[in-house]
Amino acid sequence: MAGPKFGSFKSETKGDSAAGAAAQRRDPYEVLGVGRNATEQEIKSAFRRMALKYHPDKNADDPVASEKFQEATFSYNILSDPDKRRQYDSSGFEAIEADSHELELDLSSLNTVNTMFAALFSKLGVPIKTTVSATVLEEALNGSVEIAQLHLGKSVCKKVEKQSAHFYSVDITEEEAKLGLVCRVSSTAKSKFKLLYFEPEENGGLSLALQEDSAKTGKVTSAGMFFLGFPVYRFEHNNSAAAAKDPDSAFFKRLDGFQPCEVNELKEGTHYFAVYGDNFFKSATYTLEVVCAEPFSNEKEKLRSVEAKILAKRSELSKFESEYREVLAKFTEMTSRYAQEMQTIDELLNERNAIHASYTNSPTLKRSSSDSKGKTSSKGSKSDDDQSVRKDKKSKSPTTMEASASDEEGPNKKEKKPKERLRRKRWFNIHHLKVDKRRPC
Repeated sequence: MAGPKFGSFKSETKGDSAAGAAAQRRDPYEVLGVGRNATEQEIKSAFRRMALKYHPDKNADDPVASEKFQEATFSYNILSDPDKRRQYDSSGFEAIEADSHELELDLSSLNTVNTMFAALFSKLGVPIKTTVSATVLEEALNGSVEIAQLHLGKSVCKKVEKQSAHFYSVDITEEEAKLGLVCRVSSTAKSKFKLLYFEPEENGGLSLALQEDSAKTGKVTSAGMFFLGFPVYRFEHNNSAAAAKDPDSAFFKRLDGFQPCEVNELKEGTHYFAVYGDNFFKSATYTLEVVCAEPFSNEKEKLRSVEAKILAKRSELSKFESEYREVLAKFTEMTSRYAQEMQTIDELLNERNAIHASYTNSPTLKRSSSDSKGKTSSKGSKSDDDQSVRKDKKSKSPTTMEASASDEEGPNKKEKKPKERLRRKRWFNIHHLKVDKRRPC
């Protein structure tokens, strides 16, 4: 089935077309049906409902549904990004650069050519967000997925096909829920995947509640969910392309992606996780493990401590940025003034040297001093040497030149011709030499 083309959500940014497009767009909050104070989880849930309803896989021949799907995706791209949401709340669409939008693509809805383009751009460092296939979400919501039982402390190593998911259920007691639970997935093959957490619905189906994308850490890719009874944070990496354009801004915004997780603890009962294959073309290999946090009490306290330090450092960075910008502007100003002062001093010293050299009655020296005004001393000495060489050449008389020419045409001239002939003869007579081609050189 034909899906939305890659890059079809980009809007125009120049001239009247940009203003017209901005005027035609609807309020993202209105599109998703959420309030302006909606939480991140509420925005995600609203987008998933609309994505399931208007996804191209379910509405292949409905252009209205396709437009609504694109509109919902565009709105979600704004409200799911804290910076873009803040910009929109303050100044509307005009404050958002359309070319910097990070799209969330359902790879299962793309054809082969568009998938190849997406993979190529991803390899080049262009940030491309992907979303879980609508087919997988719909099957989970209808309760038609196969679920494997997973025991605490036991790891599972498997391979999941691209844009498909493996579902698992874990049973925990009240005591284990109080101690905390950690679910981690890793891939030594550096596969791309998503770790998903589902909540049960009244009809027996499952709805997506949490999602963690894999990230490269060392020689593996990994993702994790930590239900430890206190706020745990996730770290979303910034746009690498924007970092290349403005490394200073990228540094000061580096910790902006440090955001709290929506769910901090689980209750006793059965919980559902899934591993979704997010590679562009090939399957993803992974190792899944769910452990109780009881044996990791030291790690638990260390995690709480280091995340508190990261939060403190994030607040310090905002203050440091203003100081840095002020000092940087002053440094730029001083550097420019330094270059100007150096040029002025060189010009004054050269002018002084020219005035000193003008104190003479010799017309030659006066002329040379006036010619060398504004030049360095090295250039002046070079011109003097050239003038002296020219004078030496002019001082030679014509008779001397003729005498030297006659001396050269004397007996040496007669002796020179046989030597030249002999050389030529030797040069042109080497063809009679035979070379054995079979012997290597």
